[in-house]
Amino acid sequence: MNPKKVILILIAVALIALLAWKLLKRGEFLYADTIEATEVDISPRVSSVIASFDAKEGQSVHAGDPLVRLSCEDIKLGADIAERDFKRAQRLREGSMTEEAYDRLKNKRDDAALKLDWCAIKAPMDSTVLSTYHEANELVSPGAKLLTLADLREVWAIVYVPGTLLAKLSLDMPVEAILPEMKGRVFTGRISHINDEAEFTPKNVQTREERTRLVFGVKVKFPNPDGVLKPGMTVEARLPKA
Repeated sequence: MNPKKVILILIAVALIALLAWKLLKRGEFLYADTIEATEVDISPRVSSVIASFDAKEGQSVHAGDPLVRLSCEDIKLGADIAERDFKRAQRLREGSMTEEAYDRLKNKRDDAALKLDWCAIKAPMDSTVLSTYHEANELVSPGAKLLTLADLREVWAIVYVPGTLLAKLSLDMPVEAILPEMKGRVFTGRISHINDEAEFTPKNVQTREERTRLVFGVKVKFPNPDGVLKPGMTVEARLPKA
């Protein structure tokens, strides 16, 4: 046979195989859900005006980094007075001051110093600033949400699978997933939890038939060192066929 014909036949076979593989992959069922992460809302412990808002949305921060500084004029004044009173008590302790009065002034000084420390709000963990809700010069009170942090180093998604698939799943089992926007990139995670009880398919499933099916939630954790996976993104996980 002519060598050129052999080459053409081999190329044709390869193209047919590639087309068949793509068709098979297209028909593959992927379990989709949104990415979640450990989120922490940061609130002030005292009422004050915001002196500076150092945290910016999307910023990576380390534990102890400054996020927000409150002006706290009244607290600073109280702390200065309490410090002076305590130093005076130290000088009088060996003389006319009772131990009870000394302890009272010491506790007052310590309490004022603690509240003053609350005026400098710092990051409690290595994290990313997801959202900020206030600006400098605004008055805030305890319980007001200043910003939201998220630990994006490890994220997860909970996919819902039929009971017939449970026998093929196990804890710590590797799971591959993709982002619809990045289909060429595979993210490998591991199953960290499988719900013991069935539940109805979440309401965001569109068809009535699917909403009435009982499913089990399966939590898949993904390492995310480069921060590509972010809360709210849809991830599609590849699991064994039921």
